[in-house]
Amino acid sequence: MNKYQPKKRFGQNFIKNKQLLEKIVGFIDIKKNDLVIEIGLGQGDLTEAILKKNPFYIGYEVDEDLKPFLEKYIEKKVFINYEDFLKANIKETIKDIDYSKLYIISNLPYYITTPIINKIINEKLPVHQMLLMMQKEVGDRFTAQPSTRLYGSITVHLNYYFNISKVLTVGKENFTPKPKVDSVVLLFESKETKESVDQKTFQSVLKESFQFKRKNIKNNLKKYDLKTIEKILSKHGFSLNSRAEELPLNIFVEIANNISK
Repeated sequence: MNKYQPKKRFGQNFIKNKQLLEKIVGFIDIKKNDLVIEIGLGQGDLTEAILKKNPFYIGYEVDEDLKPFLEKYIEKKVFINYEDFLKANIKETIKDIDYSKLYIISNLPYYITTPIINKIINEKLPVHQMLLMMQKEVGDRFTAQPSTRLYGSITVHLNYYFNISKVLTVGKENFTPKPKVDSVVLLFESKETKESVDQKTFQSVLKESFQFKRKNIKNNLKKYDLKTIEKILSKHGFSLNSRAEELPLNIFVEIANNISK
């Protein structure tokens, strides 16, 4: 097999440590009737660890030059699509598979981490859990708590849909080629029940609340009914002088629901 040179334009950084890869896959309880979607297969090292669980499997790999490494994995329950996950029709691909739970696993290219997660959310894929490896600072942002530096609109947005926990830090020395920063593995568990909210209003409130982080809610949301917002904030121990970074998820949901009526 020809020597393969990882491509910078695809954000390729591979892990070769089989023990580490099996540890990562072990954070979710995959059964043989479950379906796993892997995004960005690389040379198939994480794929191999997943397939030991014998699930239905669909892989998305944009780089066709990796075919020689991956074709050996194809069998009855394993499908590999050489296309961009962001452009793929996932629901159409999985509709005829009689699976129990859907899992998504990926060593995500750093530059498309958020677009991939947004696609999964926007297309309402029936995912049970996701196990995603990403740049440490991005993972820290996704799991940030209110009143911390990294807490922002993306934190609130993702936490509306998922319970997110950090399960492993992976040092940069584990990758080939070695990136400049460490990575983390996050477990995303879909929330089975969540308060209904008008998504368009919710997204607008988040965007405007965090647009100027040093300004308070009174300034950032002044185009809305401030009396209604003040009443909600007061009920939870906050005021119009509070900043967005201080407020937990439930307050943003309540504001969105009350100003969209």
